[in-house]
Amino acid sequence: MNKNKKNRVNIVYSTNPDFQFDNESDGEQETMEPSNQRLYISLDRKNRGGKEVTLIEGFVGTEADLKTLAKELKSKCGVGGSIKDSEILVQGNFVDKIYTILVDKKYQIKKKGGY
Repeated sequence: MNKNKKNRVNIVYSTNPDFQFDNESDGEQETMEPSNQRLYISLDRKNRGGKEVTLIEGFVGTEADLKTLAKELKSKCGVGGSIKDSEILVQGNFVDKIYTILVDKKYQIKKKGGY
């Protein structure tokens, strides 16, 4: 039996000696082409002490591709940032600049938050 209890799904106990636990399969999604992806850009100030953060949501793909996109955006804006919950956070108000960068890369972009 699989001894990793964190990945077991929907079963607490079974009397069947041949029973195999179902494990979550979080397999990473393949990265879609940029022209098929719809990304959302917004400016966020909540829970950040009044600091502005440009938030890019909706990326579908592997963690490595998300990191490379985030690194490219941060370097072109000349600021720091991070990745949380498949969202790219870029420090500062760079909504328009990131919008033009992603449009040049053929992503479908939507601005959120009154732009």
